[in-house]
Amino acid sequence: MGIFAIIGKERTNVVSSVYYGLYSLQHRGQESAGIVVNDDGVFRTHKDSGLVNDVFTSEKLQKLGEGNMALGHVRYGTLKTKERVNAEPIVVNHVKGRMAIATNGRLVNAAALRRELELQGLIFHTNSDAEIISCIITKERLTASSIEEAVNRAMDKLEGGYTFVIMSPQKIVVARDEYGLHPICYGKRENGEYVIASESCALDSVGATFVRDIDPGEILVFSKDGIKSIKDHCNKKPEALCVFEYIYTARPDSIISDCAVQMARKRAGAYLAKAHPVEADVVVGVPDSGLEAALGYAEESGIPYGIGLIKNKYIGRTFIAPGQNVREDKVRIKLNPVINTVKGKRVVLVDDSIVRGTTCARIVKLLRNAGAKEVHLRSSAPAYLNPCYYGTDIESKEALIACNHTIEEMKKIFDVDSLGYLPIEDVTKLGEGGKCKGYCTACFDGKYPTDIPELITNKFDYKISENK
Repeated sequence: MGIFAIIGKERTNVVSSVYYGLYSLQHRGQESAGIVVNDDGVFRTHKDSGLVNDVFTSEKLQKLGEGNMALGHVRYGTLKTKERVNAEPIVVNHVKGRMAIATNGRLVNAAALRRELELQGLIFHTNSDAEIISCIITKERLTASSIEEAVNRAMDKLEGGYTFVIMSPQKIVVARDEYGLHPICYGKRENGEYVIASESCALDSVGATFVRDIDPGEILVFSKDGIKSIKDHCNKKPEALCVFEYIYTARPDSIISDCAVQMARKRAGAYLAKAHPVEADVVVGVPDSGLEAALGYAEESGIPYGIGLIKNKYIGRTFIAPGQNVREDKVRIKLNPVINTVKGKRVVLVDDSIVRGTTCARIVKLLRNAGAKEVHLRSSAPAYLNPCYYGTDIESKEALIACNHTIEEMKKIFDVDSLGYLPIEDVTKLGEGGKCKGYCTACFDGKYPTDIPELITNKFDYKISENK
């Protein structure tokens, strides 16, 4: 999911800025999009299912009007939460005013919190964590002196990987979980407006200069009085940035924890070439997030790099598409081979990761049909062996091909001559030169930074299992 917000002192066309910011974050979520504009305490909202340019026509943007701040969101919908009602931001009206909230990530104690709130008489209208977080903050706001104090108290009860942005009539409040699992940063424009975004690439799209990342556990408050940092939750947990941000999720032109995503991916390709060398004629990357890793592999191995696959730019990311059938349909029309690059060649095919295996078999078949003599599949991520509880739609090992098949079996399934994964010991080296102190690699090694939920009687009822 992607969050974008802007706040200034003057009433301007903040809507267009949020629109372009969300456009830059479209890779983080394609299920729905929404914008809330704050015009002197009056909130105007539009959100719907679909891509940013489908949800926001010129007429819709014009109706949102001007304001001095706005909050936007693009949603990565899972199978359980892809309904339109779950679109964000969510606007909440309460006795002390109103607020809008947009979130990224997932709470591991969401079901327990929801059950507790339901037993107190609260009624939920969505399946999203955003509504749970908003309810907890609203309850705290009844006795808190400010919205940031309510957020500070609420974070005592939230467990998992999350970032969220709250927009009140007077302020924008940003919060990041204590582990720093998901990135969020802010920048400043020449006109004095502050911009908050899930990735730095979105700051660039509106001409904002990057200032810094929000620290793990930090609450940052933007208002007419300037910026205030609250660090009551900082340094309480070991930092655990999701390493999949470097491998797949983030855009290559983003910078996370002072490390360029593009360089992290090239580094992954170089490590991969050292671990799994092969005699070949050309290195080909799977667009888009496998391209930098393929360049790194080619540079390290000395094998020429070639453009072997062309991507249809109008097809979104297949990994985050909700539902296996949808993913398979998108793969069919997403890629096309460049025959001159691969015909009669021994091809090293570098993909960012192999998760469900949906894409790999079809891509290899494309290359074989285009005349590739050999295909050597390489993954710039380690084998994906465990569910993610922090915002990725993989809740069971049954969906993970590496959990159910050996390397030899996968070679046959994919019809490849060899198969190699990035070694697990190299994955935490991808952010070299940056300031991150630790990474979450649980999807590869099962070492979760938090306690993890175990599904029991129904989809909203979880118990917490301590991670040993």
